[in-house]
Amino acid sequence: MANSTVVAHLGAIRYRVTLSTGAHEWLSDVPARLGGGDSGPDPHDLLLSALGSCTAITVAMYAQRKELPLDGIDVRLAITDEQPGSPTKIARDITLSGNLTAEQRNRLLEIANACPIHRLLTGDVEIDSRLSA
Repeated sequence: MANSTVVAHLGAIRYRVTLSTGAHEWLSDVPARLGGGDSGPDPHDLLLSALGSCTAITVAMYAQRKELPLDGIDVRLAITDEQPGSPTKIARDITLSGNLTAEQRNRLLEIANACPIHRLLTGDVEIDSRLSA
């Protein structure tokens, strides 16, 4: 999805952002304790959601292609350390359901670590910010 574009719009409602891409629209917000309305996940949650969904989809696609007995995947993510000047740490716990061998489980972990969002987050990323007219 290298050509994916998301539009974020913050209007009159304090801190509530409407996000859209193609036919999809969803909200992001911050908790009430930070002055928001808690009407959607906060930006950190959205980042973790992208990694979690990419992990699950990538592993499932691989398992299906290889005809592995994978019945389900649960991915639990948390930002565990966010200190200025230090790398941010994300804990990702993956639970695989199905009659998988140890070798298959280890291979699926390798595949999880190769999902596109994982590669994006762990690679060199440049953000080109500019003001539009």
